[in-house]
Amino acid sequence: MNRPTSLLLNAAHALDHLVLLVFASAVTTIALEFGIERWEDLMPYTAGAFIMFGLGSVPSGRLGDLWGRRKMMLVFFAGIAITCIGVALAQSPIQIAMALTLMGAFASIYHPVGIPMLLSTTKTPGVTIGWNNLAGNMGLAIAAIVTGFMVKYFGWRAAFILPALLAVAMGFLFARFAPEERHAPGKKKSSPHPMPRRITMRALTVTTIASTSGALLFNFTTNGNTELFRERFVGVISDPATLGMLLASVYAVAAFSQVIVGRLIDRVPMKPLYLGIVVSQIFLFAIAAQSTGWVLWICALGFMAAIFGAIPFLDAVVVRYVDDRMRSRVAGIRIAISFGVSGIAVYLLGPIVKATSFEALFFAMALIACCTAFTVAWLPSERHIKAAMAAQA
Repeated sequence: MNRPTSLLLNAAHALDHLVLLVFASAVTTIALEFGIERWEDLMPYTAGAFIMFGLGSVPSGRLGDLWGRRKMMLVFFAGIAITCIGVALAQSPIQIAMALTLMGAFASIYHPVGIPMLLSTTKTPGVTIGWNNLAGNMGLAIAAIVTGFMVKYFGWRAAFILPALLAVAMGFLFARFAPEERHAPGKKKSSPHPMPRRITMRALTVTTIASTSGALLFNFTTNGNTELFRERFVGVISDPATLGMLLASVYAVAAFSQVIVGRLIDRVPMKPLYLGIVVSQIFLFAIAAQSTGWVLWICALGFMAAIFGAIPFLDAVVVRYVDDRMRSRVAGIRIAISFGVSGIAVYLLGPIVKATSFEALFFAMALIACCTAFTVAWLPSERHIKAAMAAQA
């Protein structure tokens, strides 16, 4: 794969996460324009985007394997551009919800298609995954800071027009540089040394459950952090642009944990590394529950680094246990389950905070992290894998 294509695939990951976070970053301003008193009452309108982000991964992955990943990525860029413009032109919360739901369907293409495309030729999957996930979470940082400035100086609608223009430009470049596929991935020959089926199914079961709980934490935090900072920095900072920069710094710094984890995945056993990161989430959420101001900012660096640091394992498991012919389909099913279920988090975020508090939300997330830790403990160990491979041979 040529370098321009690799760079564009990483940039597309940033765009994918950016467009899904713009609404949450501007929700207070949007609510005021439409006469909605509390931002919490508007958050359920974005749930469709995250549900479709999950459910749409199944057909996206299937088409990626059987029709072609390059073609699907071109559909991704076009769809993101069109739906961002649709949100910017919306005249009611219902119209916003419809446009966001359609956006989620197009955004669902990237993870089961773009990531397997990027990993199809690499010899160091951990490092490749780490840098790709760094790019994706830099999209969160860009969304937080750019949306804050766009809302302040140009209005929330301009915050959706900008990524639409980026999608158009990136789509043209991708069409220019991405090589044509001779055959769809699903038509290639299988690996001569496949992983034992029972090991594969066990690993994928663990990863699906863990990715579901991880996606819940991801959606609760990334969609709630803007309002969390607004509430916990009262009396310290109130300017939305400044708060956006603070939140962007959290995402930017924490995202580098994925590069570190990616390098470690290629060098050390996966299971204890994954388990250690998940356990750290429990303690960080408990501390953050009662923190405010700059202490909260430090806690946010920690829990976002732990959430981001767990993400590379999900793609690494698919690379290690699944042949490239089926990776898009397997990834699509995993993502559909995890993000389909976790899309409920976006719907519940506003009502939960409104009825209780962010403190209660953080303790709930600590409990979710506990469930993830118990699940990861069931992941096949390196010794178990070697024994199964030897028995099969």
